[in-house]
Amino acid sequence: MKLPLLVAVCVTILTLIGPDESVAQSADVNAIRALQEQQAATWNRHDAAAYADLFTEDADLVNVLGWWWKGRVEIERKLSDAFAYVFSESELSITEIDVRFLSPDHAIAHVRWTMAGAKAPPGAPAPPREGIQVQVLRKAPDGWRIVSFQNTNSVLETPFPRAAPSPPSATPRT
Repeated sequence: MKLPLLVAVCVTILTLIGPDESVAQSADVNAIRALQEQQAATWNRHDAAAYADLFTEDADLVNVLGWWWKGRVEIERKLSDAFAYVFSESELSITEIDVRFLSPDHAIAHVRWTMAGAKAPPGAPAPPREGIQVQVLRKAPDGWRIVSFQNTNSVLETPFPRAAPSPPSATPRT
C-alpha cells in the first residue's frame, strides 16, 4: 500500500511542476543551432530570399563594414546585390555557437564563422576570413528568427601593452 501512495505523490508533484525546463531549453538550443546551419546553407546557395527569411520582418542587420540594413526586405535586396559579385563564390562555415537565454522566447547567440571565396567591394578593405556575429533571437510559432544581427571581423587576439613602447634609441652615424 505504501508504494502506490508514493507513486501517486510523485506523479502529482511531477504534474504540478510541469515539464523540465532544461529539456525545453535543450530543444530550443538545438533549434537555434539548426537556424545557424540554415544560415550557412542559404548563404552557400547564395539565396538571398531564403537567407533573409531567417530574420523577423522588422530585423536589423549590421554587417562587417558597419552598413546597417533595416527590415527583411532591405536585407534580401542588399544580399541579392552582394551575391551577384562580391559573395558569388563565397562559402560560409559556422565554427562555434554559444546561446544564452534572456527569457523562454528570447536569446542571444554568439556565432563564430569563417569564410572563403569572398571579394571586396570597391573601396573596402579585403574581406575577413573569420568573424563573430551577435544575434538577438525571438521564438515565434514557426521557430526561432533573428531580430538583430551584428557581424564583426575577427583578428588574432594579442595581449594589450602594459606601458607605452620605448622610443627608438638614437644611434650615432659614423
